[in-house]
Amino acid sequence: MTDYTRWTKEALVQRIQELEEQAVLTEQNGLSGGPTISQLAPSTTPKPKKTIDPSRYGTRYIALRIAYLGKRYGGFEYQPSGALPSVEEELWKALVKACLIFPEPGAAAHEVDFNICEYSKCGRTDRGVSAFGQVVALRVRSNRKRTAKVVERGEEDGAEADGEGGGRGRGPGGPGDAATSTGPEAGAVAGEESSLPLPHEEIQYGKVLNRLLPPDIRVLAWCPNPPPGFSARFSCRERRYRYFFTQPAYFGSSQPLSSAEGGPSDGWLDIDAMRTAAQHFVGLHDFRNFCKIDPNKQITNFARRIFDADIVEVPGLHASLDYYGGSSSIKVYSFDVRGSAFLWHQIRHMVAILFLVGQGRESADVIPQLLDASANPGRPAYAMAEEGPLVLWDCIFPPAVPADAPEAAIDHPDAGNWSDSLDWFTVAEEAPDSRMMLDGLWRGWHDAKMDEILANQLLNQVTKTPVPGQAQLPTPPAKKSHVYEGGSGPRLGGVYVPLMKRSRLASPEEQNDKFARTKGFASSAAMREVGNWRTAIREMKEAEATSRTSPALAAEAEKRVSAQSEQS
Repeated sequence: MTDYTRWTKEALVQRIQELEEQAVLTEQNGLSGGPTISQLAPSTTPKPKKTIDPSRYGTRYIALRIAYLGKRYGGFEYQPSGALPSVEEELWKALVKACLIFPEPGAAAHEVDFNICEYSKCGRTDRGVSAFGQVVALRVRSNRKRTAKVVERGEEDGAEADGEGGGRGRGPGGPGDAATSTGPEAGAVAGEESSLPLPHEEIQYGKVLNRLLPPDIRVLAWCPNPPPGFSARFSCRERRYRYFFTQPAYFGSSQPLSSAEGGPSDGWLDIDAMRTAAQHFVGLHDFRNFCKIDPNKQITNFARRIFDADIVEVPGLHASLDYYGGSSSIKVYSFDVRGSAFLWHQIRHMVAILFLVGQGRESADVIPQLLDASANPGRPAYAMAEEGPLVLWDCIFPPAVPADAPEAAIDHPDAGNWSDSLDWFTVAEEAPDSRMMLDGLWRGWHDAKMDEILANQLLNQVTKTPVPGQAQLPTPPAKKSHVYEGGSGPRLGGVYVPLMKRSRLASPEEQNDKFARTKGFASSAAMREVGNWRTAIREMKEAEATSRTSPALAAEAEKRVSAQSEQS
């Protein structure tokens, strides 16, 4: 039976349509007694599609810098059950169609399996989040044809393949490890990496992929020679994010300050207060109250180092609206944050609190209180900011930092002041006709800009037109509150309850223990002692099944589980 778990949504839909067509034909043939489907098949064999023989070409371990707009995608990482396509899914299809990677023999081209190409990725952005500096590393086909004797994998100098893509230490393969490539390329040429073409003689990877990728996913540059042991995930020592928002944040009062309360008016943000609050994030802190807990991962360390955090005005993006005073009355800002690593949804939780401070709902001192995990082990109930304005801006790979160094608390003397050490070749440098890529980006920008202009003019026209019998725009009732969460408008709530007076979620330790008990363990600590708890659970179930038929086999299975626990 066919395994559909790795098929893309597009391939599954196509397969369903084929089966429905076959079912209709079968039903019609059954009723009419006509020819079967096999009899209707054409008598002539279709001409086979030209393919590239991967054994004739060398391979190369490279890094790609990728940008994408996340609005149409269910995230960067491929999810077999995802309702929306992922960026990785589109990248896989382009790589396979360009014959830069080759699926395992017998596997369909649409079965996403990056394990075949020593793949690793720097960040895993969620649904709707964009990236302008995402980095992946993988082994791809080179322009150089093989001429030397092919050596079987692991035969030369006792070479052994590393573990699954993205592991610590060496990158999954890494440069100079052509003898450990996976997939149909069962062998590699001895000394192949040292004789690879120069970048200008190599396949123009960016140009090739950009022809096949959707217009909102672009390869910006490629690195031909990542350092030994490189991993896009573990060699990254700094990630930079930006979260964009406007001032005013949503349509409300025409004046920035409230004459009654002295704080920001409805729709406006106190930028100075937000800047002061953002400074509290800098340093090494426990961010358990600024993230979403996933008990499935059993995370116990929530310490993350933030190098810098600030609210920055973005020049050149201002807009005008007569309602707010005319020229450049609407400004654009971004929350810029740099850190070694981040927890799940950490940025969006940080931004949500900053918006509460900007609206005057909370003081900047609430952030140190939430960072005090001993006093506040459980997070107050609050909604994180929306995903659309968030961008993974850049990923930094400094020189001479081991890939297996701890991510959470980096005490390197240059931490926070690193510069990227990879040699990037941009698409503009590798191909004089890169205008095609720029033209595509321009078209996308132009369409969005026209939508913005028309919406701006419509809003301007409506706000200038007086409403009969109404002297001013309505304000929210006194007992209602507008809470801004990063979207196009506020969320209307009841009387605002300060964060520190709200009900608390269970602490991460409590959530981990509860999850462990649902899996049959006494506690989270007992689950972690087992090591790979999924394997342990599977073997325990197998032991229960075999105990009904063979007590001896059950005892042997229990010994395996105990031995695995002792090794952990």
